[in-house]
Amino acid sequence: MARGECFGFLGPNGAGKTTTMRMLSCLAPRDSGELRVLGLDPAREPRALKRRLGVVAQDTTLDLELTVRENLLVFARYFDIPRAAARQRADELLGLMALSDRAGDAVDRLSGGMRRRLQIGRALINQPELVLLDEPTTGLDPQARHAVWERLRLLRGAGATLVLTTHYMDEAAQLCDRLVVMDHGRIVREGRPADLVAAEVGREVLELRVAPGDVGPLLEVIASGARGHEVDGDLVLLFTDDAEALWSVARAAGVPVRLQAARPAGLEDVFLRLTGRHLRDES
Repeated sequence: MARGECFGFLGPNGAGKTTTMRMLSCLAPRDSGELRVLGLDPAREPRALKRRLGVVAQDTTLDLELTVRENLLVFARYFDIPRAAARQRADELLGLMALSDRAGDAVDRLSGGMRRRLQIGRALINQPELVLLDEPTTGLDPQARHAVWERLRLLRGAGATLVLTTHYMDEAAQLCDRLVVMDHGRIVREGRPADLVAAEVGREVLELRVAPGDVGPLLEVIASGARGHEVDGDLVLLFTDDAEALWSVARAAGVPVRLQAARPAGLEDVFLRLTGRHLRDES
């Protein structure tokens, strides 16, 4: 992984994303195999590794009884950062996270987006070489999500290396240089977001509504002209490089069909094609 890169883990519930992040951050043992983070074994050298990591967990772990600034200063103690240096870093991080004007406020007065930015800032107090972010924007409204994205871009621009998990495909496409799609604890695909879309589904997706009994006859006529297809009830998704041409073939197939959408392909199409469309329990 290159310095300044953002690497993502995608996968449905139970795929192993959070377990992987816990192993990387020295919080869970591995059952087998080898693992190196910044050249260190998390099982044998956890203290040395933790000093070089920044970790942003899914749950908010801020001290609600302290002020925004105090959360940073208290956390700095765990890394034996001198008080003067801690105050300077706290001021810099409050500026980076756009929280300088809230420095004296209690955390319980902050919005969800502000708390998330503070938690990210706190993870940077030790100037980590690698920052692990487990679903950093879950539960935030669109404005707060974009504010967090902008701060993460600033971190990358300053040379920080990021590893994140997310359920938001647009977040992965926006932030990740490379990513893996996981399912049942295994990596099923790896690559750049745009490359994965091009390889797995093509440039466009044609969505058609077809009576269940007519799906088979329709696919016999048009499936050979598509790069792949999926059927979900009366919805047929066709992956193609030319949706308009394929729609012309569908209309001439002699089967009642209705156009649902013709749209650009995206990372969500890749994700659903690789991991399926059925719901998963957390277990």
